[in-house]
Amino acid sequence: MSTGSATGDQADTLRQMARNAKMSQKVDTPSSTGLTDQQGIRVISVTSGKGGVGKSNVVANLAIALSAQGKKVLLIDADLGLGNLDVLLGLSPVYNLNHVLNGEKGIIDILIDGPAGIKVIPAGTGMQELTNLGQHEKLKFLDELDMLDEQFDFLIVDTEAGISENVTYFTVAAQEIFVVVTPEPTSITDVYALIKLLATRYSEHHFKVLVNMAKDSEEALEVFRKLANVAGRFLDISLDYLGCVVKDDKVVEAVKRQKAVTELFPDSEAAQCFHTLAKRVIENKRLTRVKGNIQFFFRRMLESSGGN
Repeated sequence: MSTGSATGDQADTLRQMARNAKMSQKVDTPSSTGLTDQQGIRVISVTSGKGGVGKSNVVANLAIALSAQGKKVLLIDADLGLGNLDVLLGLSPVYNLNHVLNGEKGIIDILIDGPAGIKVIPAGTGMQELTNLGQHEKLKFLDELDMLDEQFDFLIVDTEAGISENVTYFTVAAQEIFVVVTPEPTSITDVYALIKLLATRYSEHHFKVLVNMAKDSEEALEVFRKLANVAGRFLDISLDYLGCVVKDDKVVEAVKRQKAVTELFPDSEAAQCFHTLAKRVIENKRLTRVKGNIQFFFRRMLESSGGN
């Protein structure tokens, strides 16, 4: 082994030791149930069983509503095939995560400003490339993430729809899982299939359900009851009702104009739903399984390739 290689290995080892010590200081002590009252940044994965349920629109508007209530929010568009958060928000990113991975830019350099002070990491195909990094590159990337550690209250990950491997990567690495469902029977069926997969194969047992495009709150509750009844019979999981967003023509108009409805039509019924939802998310102190912060999220992503 060359001297340069040995020095690099030693530096990587020291870097890893320092990170492990830092992360161990930040993790709350779990209770006997393995749950903890999560402190610090909250890492939320927003997913759905099928496309066309308005998931990315939910992510964008929830982020803006959280920001309006004084929270610092970072979004990651992790839909590798049809990522459209930038389109929804009328953003034109010049750089994305690929530029960080190939060493051209730092993580701070690729952050773009969204409405109401939110920040967005344009992922491109970079999220997929994370699993192909070598150990040295992984540690360098985690060093980049240290710069974001204290800057945000929420990291919200917009996954692709369905039950692909990429969806499970992002979802099981997050602290909280929000599933978006609509009153359509196929949406309910597909969300159940997603929850079943995450519960049986990845031991995820806590899910928060948001009903989108509901006629009213009564219909939304009925959708949740249907899902909860089926899940209760066949799965050992906990489903929490997070709330609903009603079907509103203002949402369609906002999408056409590449704006969030909370920004363009703040007094609309849908916008009010998002603000109510944001309050509920902030106030919801439900105990969650310990998974850590931004570093833990990406570390699990990086280790999904089988590396250390």
